[in-house]
Amino acid sequence: MTERAMYDARQRRIRRRIRRGAGFAAVNDEGGRSLSFQRRHLLATLDKPLAAVVVLLLAIGSLMVFSATWDWSNKTYGSATGFFFEEHLRNVGLSALALAVFATVDYRFWKRFAFGLLLITIVLLLAVLEFGEVRFGAQRSFADGRFQPGELAEFTIVLYMAAWLGSTKTRIDSVFLGLLPFLLVVGTVSFLILEQPDLSSAAIVALTASVMYLVAGANLFQMAAVGGLAGAVGLVVIESWPYAQRRIADFLAGFNDVTLSDYHTLQAITAFLRGGWIGVGIGHSEQKFGALPAPHTDSIFAIIGEELGVLGAAIVVALYIVFAIRGFQLARRAKDNFGSLLCVGFTAWVIIQALLNIAVMTGAIPSTGVPLPFISFGGSSLMVVMIGVGLMLSVNRVATRRKSTSERRSDIASFDRSWRNRRARLSRAGDRPSAAAGQQ
Repeated sequence: MTERAMYDARQRRIRRRIRRGAGFAAVNDEGGRSLSFQRRHLLATLDKPLAAVVVLLLAIGSLMVFSATWDWSNKTYGSATGFFFEEHLRNVGLSALALAVFATVDYRFWKRFAFGLLLITIVLLLAVLEFGEVRFGAQRSFADGRFQPGELAEFTIVLYMAAWLGSTKTRIDSVFLGLLPFLLVVGTVSFLILEQPDLSSAAIVALTASVMYLVAGANLFQMAAVGGLAGAVGLVVIESWPYAQRRIADFLAGFNDVTLSDYHTLQAITAFLRGGWIGVGIGHSEQKFGALPAPHTDSIFAIIGEELGVLGAAIVVALYIVFAIRGFQLARRAKDNFGSLLCVGFTAWVIIQALLNIAVMTGAIPSTGVPLPFISFGGSSLMVVMIGVGLMLSVNRVATRRKSTSERRSDIASFDRSWRNRRARLSRAGDRPSAAAGQQ
């Protein structure tokens, strides 16, 4: 048998196998694949390092929320597991369900909703300025503080920027087609959040979008100009807000004498000093009994430092570092620009939020209200972060899954059957250019 005949026979065997596989797939697709097969498929494509980090952070968060609120719940509701801990567990359960849904659905499905979600978010940001609840001097929430449109905006900006930058990568360095639309979208969302006022959420939106824009290929000179513009806007905002001026004045005074720091920062530092290296033990914090504001939300890292010590706080920081490393690894593994930018955006969003919270609790920056991702008590903040992780897991699932029968048939259809050229005409994600192709 000649070499050409052997090749033709092999191709016929491949086509027969594909036809048999297509028939099997059609039967299963019509009747539904078995649940056990779906579970095995999802577990096989689940990114276990990222999932393990999230589970550990959620476990630490649940433990610390209970420790920070058991006395408060006992006095208010007559039970140590009263409103706060039970509500937190419900939030974790609902968020885990949302994560599973978004991890199962192909992330590219949500790209079509990016612009619509941006419009809805802008409408909600306008609505909260008119009809929202005033809490802690800011009009930023609905439903007794359970839903904050500013937190939704942090998620929306990642999804929209990934969709927009992923589809216009060749025009990003253009002033009119790249920079100005970027400033318009990010500036509008940030301005509406500042009007609440919520400086920390506005900063998270602007910083996260800037990281995505830079990674997508922005002009460095343009980004430097944007940074200067943002600094000028920040100075104007500080000059117009007396409470912001007081916080900065207290922050600067704390450099010379820690006892002159603002009350929140001083109580957080006291918690770390009491904790020392190994902490005072779970449930034995004293700062949570009224001295430290919001011990279960914005100040929960200080409770970790007091009860688990420097070592416990270092473990939490290490988990965020692992999250960042794994998130950027998934970005490199993604099959398209949209998936890659999603992973970059959600990773940057979580890390920026964690850095701001930790920096405030350690007195490194002026005091501001930022929850600690996966750990702080909160419904909408935990939900949007977990949905973001679900999309990252979906990016990894698509990147690592086996090709479907239709995709394999498409590959065979595009195969060049001429004897002297067996290479596919179109390159695919992950393909490396051959030496011969480079010489042509």
